[in-house]
Amino acid sequence: MATSETVEPLPAPAPDRSRLMRLRLWAAPIAVMTALMALLGTLYLAYVVNPEENLHGFPVLLVNSDEGDTVGGRYTNAGKLLTEGLLAGIPADKVDVEVVGLPEVDRELALGRSYGALIIPSDFSKRLSNLGIAGVVAGDVEKPIITVRTNPRAGSIANQIMLRIADQALAVANTSVGGQLTQQVQAQLGPKGPPLSGAARLALAAPVHTVVAPYNPLPDGSGEGLSAFFYTLLLLLAGFTGAMTVHTMTDSALGFIPTEYGPWYVHFPKTPHSRLQTLLVKWGIMTIAGFIVSAVYLVAGRLLGMPIERPVVLWLYGAFAIIAVGVTALSVLAALGTAGMLVNLIVFIVLGLPSCGGTVPIEAVPRYIGWLARFEPMHQVYLAIRGILYFGAHGEAGLLRGFWMTAFGLAVGLTIGAVITRYYDHKGLHRSPA
Repeated sequence: MATSETVEPLPAPAPDRSRLMRLRLWAAPIAVMTALMALLGTLYLAYVVNPEENLHGFPVLLVNSDEGDTVGGRYTNAGKLLTEGLLAGIPADKVDVEVVGLPEVDRELALGRSYGALIIPSDFSKRLSNLGIAGVVAGDVEKPIITVRTNPRAGSIANQIMLRIADQALAVANTSVGGQLTQQVQAQLGPKGPPLSGAARLALAAPVHTVVAPYNPLPDGSGEGLSAFFYTLLLLLAGFTGAMTVHTMTDSALGFIPTEYGPWYVHFPKTPHSRLQTLLVKWGIMTIAGFIVSAVYLVAGRLLGMPIERPVVLWLYGAFAIIAVGVTALSVLAALGTAGMLVNLIVFIVLGLPSCGGTVPIEAVPRYIGWLARFEPMHQVYLAIRGILYFGAHGEAGLLRGFWMTAFGLAVGLTIGAVITRYYDHKGLHRSPA
């Protein structure tokens, strides 16, 4: 006689366990997302909201080429007086003004080590004297000028800041020179002379004129100095997202994780590869992909009309940067697992963009963001790419620093990955279900 069996229901999870499951399901993702977006919002808004308020150590050159002039038997050098006025009037905590000779200007601008120069010409005192004489005697004269040499290859926002500094310098020049010139003319006219007209007073109160002369303007196709930044971003994205792609697809092919194609689910048999062996395979794939992707970027830039004077150097360094970022990101994933994706996102993208210096110069962002630029990968890669694209691949223009910092990052990534995966293998922490 058949007997029926009673199937007892599974026991309900304990209240504490149920609460923990809900916490992991709801609270943990919300907390992580909130913290990440708070970091992102704070850094990015602080980075772009008020660059001029955050100025510190903005490098500007000042040249006094004035030869002076003799007026009434007395030698004067208005350029020297103006230089002293500019040094006193431009805030030293925001702008780092360096007085140099004219030959040094071209070198500093050519290497991207300065954002611009203020140049007092050799005939400054002569023109100022002529303007004073014209206040008494009728005649055609030319105003004394200050030449503002900008550096378009250093970035568009840096260019705008340089022009505002030049406006401030002009105000200082007119204040220091204009009052002195007006007193000089009134002394020449004497108490019984004709009074100065309103137009003459205005001309004497603002005697200095500025002339803007860009140094080595960028060619068409450079995106107003942004092409180097976006090329850098492409390289970092290739390394970062490439590492995630290689990590996931390699693990799927070796049977460590399943793969879903829409409603279909595939899970290959797990291979006996150790953690270190798996990481070596991923590094090899990333290395080959780095050279290919760098070549694709180079061809895309050529087809879109981007001027590239050193294509071989750009291709080789681009591949090197992709490999360095990709290898390091793969090592972090091997060490931390899923959490490594978040760490890579923060290191390579979240902290990298505001500290890159490709849009807003490092000297115009908050100091704590500028501190990140000392070691953040994106800034190092940007210096090298900018040096290749805009400054003739000169080592002193950022290429050497970018190369060695990229090499250092690659060495760190290789060391972390090899040591940690070897340690996991040695401890028997194999990749198998818990």
